[in-house]
Amino acid sequence: MPKTGSQSHGEPRSALITGASSGIGTAFAELLAAHGHNLVLTARRADRLEQLATELRARHGVTVQVLAADLADPKTPEWLVTQIAETGAAVDILINNAGYCGNHTFVGAPWDTSAGELQLMVTAPTELAHRVAAGMAQRGYGRIVNLSSGLTRVSYPGFAAYSAVKGAVEVLSIYLAKELGARGIAVNTVAPGAIETDFLGGAVRDMPDLNKVFAQMTALGRVGVPDDIGRMIA
Repeated sequence: MPKTGSQSHGEPRSALITGASSGIGTAFAELLAAHGHNLVLTARRADRLEQLATELRARHGVTVQVLAADLADPKTPEWLVTQIAETGAAVDILINNAGYCGNHTFVGAPWDTSAGELQLMVTAPTELAHRVAAGMAQRGYGRIVNLSSGLTRVSYPGFAAYSAVKGAVEVLSIYLAKELGARGIAVNTVAPGAIETDFLGGAVRDMPDLNKVFAQMTALGRVGVPDDIGRMIA
């Protein structure tokens, strides 16, 4: 039987997903594989990536490459793109999902604690986009999705640095979309709200009272799950 992707999502493409070892990153991988796309998965946890890759190959028959790396290291983006190129693969879809959130008040911690967040969630995605855009333009097809956060739309104490970094991601996406659109490359931001993942130590998923607070703020009366965001992107 033809794959779902071959029927409704065009020819198979190759997607690079950062932060793929858990949460919504794993959902992205699962759903893109279900659509017939080949994958390059990266995150720090090699063991989780290998397990996910094995499962996706068995379920969907797609090619999955695993490259364990830390995007907080400034050398990683160049290394990733070089490793992918050496296999002869192309990056048609880039999902900049890797991230973490340090919870500290503005006056309670030195502002330089945000440096790691800036490297991981702004500098690395920008460099990855820069390095894959030329190939996308040459092929006349590209999709770049940058993950932001619902915290850019509300003010919640302790998240000033994280939210400011995500605000930068959103502005970057607007400018990349304008500059790259004529080359066949679509650039978008997706800004999830509270999702049941390992994020913040699994707080939204594992703390019923906190889950209830966020659920009461949403139109559906529940917090999100990874598939909600994964299906949007896929």
